[in-house]
Amino acid sequence: MPGYVTNVTTDIALNWLENKREKDKPFLMLYHQKAPHRTWMPEKKYLTLFDDKTFDPPANFFDDYEGRPAAAAHEMGIYKDMDLVYDLKMLDKDGDIKTKYRGMFQKKYDRMNAEQKAAWDTYYDPIIADFKAKKLEGKELALWKYNRYMHDYLRTIQSVDDGVGEVLDYLKENGLEENTIVVYTSDQGFYLGEHGWFDKRFMYEESFRTPILVKYPKEIKAGTVVNGLVQNLDFAPTFLDYAGVDIPKDIQGESFRKLVNGEASEWRDAIYYTYYEFPGEHHVKRHYGVRTDRYKLIHFYYDIEQWELYDLEKDPSEMNNLYNDPAYADVKADMHKQLENMRTKYGDSDELNASHLERYLTAKHIKH
Repeated sequence: MPGYVTNVTTDIALNWLENKREKDKPFLMLYHQKAPHRTWMPEKKYLTLFDDKTFDPPANFFDDYEGRPAAAAHEMGIYKDMDLVYDLKMLDKDGDIKTKYRGMFQKKYDRMNAEQKAAWDTYYDPIIADFKAKKLEGKELALWKYNRYMHDYLRTIQSVDDGVGEVLDYLKENGLEENTIVVYTSDQGFYLGEHGWFDKRFMYEESFRTPILVKYPKEIKAGTVVNGLVQNLDFAPTFLDYAGVDIPKDIQGESFRKLVNGEASEWRDAIYYTYYEFPGEHHVKRHYGVRTDRYKLIHFYYDIEQWELYDLEKDPSEMNNLYNDPAYADVKADMHKQLENMRTKYGDSDELNASHLERYLTAKHIKH
């Protein structure tokens, strides 16, 4: 189907709502967009959006990762790892800018039709020429890459916002607004320069925290803010709860319906995380951990043995690893107990990690 993929996805969703659902019955529609993922290619009408803005990077953009060797081992830095062509569109016609993933972006460019290429070239060719002329290095290059990334990323998100608006407008115009539960969420958070990074994977806050907005005028008061530790494994039981369907006993998540409508205040006091796609893209080490409302404990393992402890109230950017700080000895002991409780609750263990590792390395043909 021709067109800009974000718009095409929205059109498919609207067509289903108007022409394919059974209008006398309840419905469930999952409407997912790819736009936040690489390579952040903006829609034609938004190619120049934000051109009048220079974005200041986060305070820890030039993080030196002191005391955090697992973070230092990453391959997802904007300065060091973000590909000039694949990620930042510097596909010069002379072929002077040679990068690891140039060929992959060339294939994306070649998929455009003549009209799309003309608009693309009109915008990017002068940027490419200016970039080649300046011969940027070091800090200047890092900041240039950051701004190119932010401009393209936010432009693609603008198209997502447009699509969400169209779907919400449809619900309102067709008398469905009051009795439809709308959940806006993501698969994870994303780094926009924090710690100098793009992408996700780490248990640090920016990728650990997932956006979630819920709209249901019949039950949820507009402007409600909930600080409970909700996880994506809570979505299924919550939807079943709203649908009046019994929640299977083996579902690990919990319905947050009463939490968001104000009927309940009791909720979990800790959440668990595990990541085991290593060796792999972006070189994020295997790790697992627990987070409470204030503290976070992370264990990196396999080819590294590293524990990290953070006081999120005093250090929300997670720059100071407190694991060996005597002042936090009691907190550390409590967080270790919390971690073991979480692992037991969810059926995780060192033995299970070892089996996942063996299976993963065998599939990747990696010797260990």
